[in-house]
Amino acid sequence: MRYIVPATAVLVALTVGASVAPAAPQKHRDQRPERAKSHVALHLSRHDLVVGNGIKVSGKVRPSGRHRVRLIFKGADSGHVGVTTKANGTFSVRWKPKTTGAYSVRAVGLHDRRTKGSTSKARHLTSYRLAGASWYGPGLWGNGVACGGTLLPGTLGVANKTLPCGTEVALRYHGREITVPVIDRGPYVAGREFDLTYAVKQKLGFPGVGMVMASR
Repeated sequence: MRYIVPATAVLVALTVGASVAPAAPQKHRDQRPERAKSHVALHLSRHDLVVGNGIKVSGKVRPSGRHRVRLIFKGADSGHVGVTTKANGTFSVRWKPKTTGAYSVRAVGLHDRRTKGSTSKARHLTSYRLAGASWYGPGLWGNGVACGGTLLPGTLGVANKTLPCGTEVALRYHGREITVPVIDRGPYVAGREFDLTYAVKQKLGFPGVGMVMASR
């Protein structure tokens, strides 16, 4: 003898089964893994050079791997250079400034699928040229200077025939460096571009007449 199950019971069973069955997880096609933080270190082989010579700019991106890096140079000869790191995250390029002056360099690690972009600390360098120089002072102390003021034993500055008054000039001699303004006019001797005050001569250890490294 057959038993007929009431339609109401079937409906209840289907309803209970549907409530117990786990919901299928939804898949998001656009979901991507989160980028890791990165760090860029930057180094210069030296922080001073004579214009026409080059320096080595190197660094490393962490975590290691191949990354795109942009080196940004700011100064009289501004520009940028793109480079791809090696598998261990390191990079190295040669750079040669075309003009004298002060420069800053930064390395920017660009975004990629694995890491977030990051920027290194700025590194600074000065590009010099060789210039003939002499010094002056004794016998002229107490006199006025062309750019205004009085020349004294402790006055820090240089004389130059063409640079505007107040122009900051970085001078370097045998490892010693000082930055001073143009305060006077001169020298008027062939082959010399700067006259150093007595105080500048002393701070540089400059002998009297010779060549100095100048940023202008």
